[in-house]
Amino acid sequence: MSVALVDLGCGNLGSVAMALERFGETPLVTSNPEQIAAADRVVLPGVGAAGYAMDRIDALGLAGTLKSLRQPVLGICLGMQLLFEASEEGETACLGIIPGRVRRLESSKGRPVPHMGWSRLKVSDPNIGLREGDYVYFAHSFACDFGPATRASAEYGRDIPAIISLQNFSGAQFHPERSGEAGARFLQAWLSA
Repeated sequence: MSVALVDLGCGNLGSVAMALERFGETPLVTSNPEQIAAADRVVLPGVGAAGYAMDRIDALGLAGTLKSLRQPVLGICLGMQLLFEASEEGETACLGIIPGRVRRLESSKGRPVPHMGWSRLKVSDPNIGLREGDYVYFAHSFACDFGPATRASAEYGRDIPAIISLQNFSGAQFHPERSGEAGARFLQAWLSA
């Protein structure tokens, strides 16, 4: 199986590549549209700002390629947010694959923003490799809208989608590559599906 790890010139490429290598996959780190389109699976990682990431996607000519993919695609953290229609972060137009917007988390007593740390999951889809109550690691200031694509959620001042899935596109708001055994189960389920 070939796995393309989309290189936007930012993000958590190294840690995601190492996580995939634990399952015997050697991802091709690339920004080449043809290589991405030819891969059996595609991972859109992300750490950083939505506007910058979308500027990179546009500059690399990847928007059309990413939207047209029919193989399994996994967006991680910012990569998941980029699958939605738009982000409040800089009022950024995103890829528009998943209906909904990305909104800033509201801070409150005991809940600073960014949300950095371990949170417990509520799981509505038993096929994603995660179990009710699993703890996973988050590092984000923005979160997607809750909707029919949500497969697991966490509470951080409000319910936030932790896993989304629509057709061949999936997303993890948390970092599976930094989430220990639960994150490994999730990645293994995605690679095996």
